[in-house]
Amino acid sequence: MALTGSELLAKVKEQGDTSKSDLVRAAGYVSTKKDGSERLNFTAFYEALLEAKGVSLGEGNGNGKGKAGRSLSYVATVQGNGNLLVGKAYTAMLDLRPGDEFEIKLGRKQIRLVPAGGSDEDE
Repeated sequence: MALTGSELLAKVKEQGDTSKSDLVRAAGYVSTKKDGSERLNFTAFYEALLEAKGVSLGEGNGNGKGKAGRSLSYVATVQGNGNLLVGKAYTAMLDLRPGDEFEIKLGRKQIRLVPAGGSDEDE
């Protein structure tokens, strides 16, 4: 299992002047390829290391940027099948997860999504 947080920081200090490959391996960022050979997951390791040091690279940073750094429009369009899609960048900003439930409140020409069990005044 890959180490994270303070455990990852401790392992990095413990390893000292070890090679980068050995450090990634010791921290558990290793997977097995289809041919059975080992793959070192450097990107995941460095992202976890930055996160452990308090640097967030995730989408949930609330900076109003979507994929590829584009500014979010804060506009949704009804699709041809009648569905209204709220994109991943918006759900990530609110730290929503698959399975989160909402009550749909219909007003005069508006739709309000309220977390199940929440109140309308919460924002």
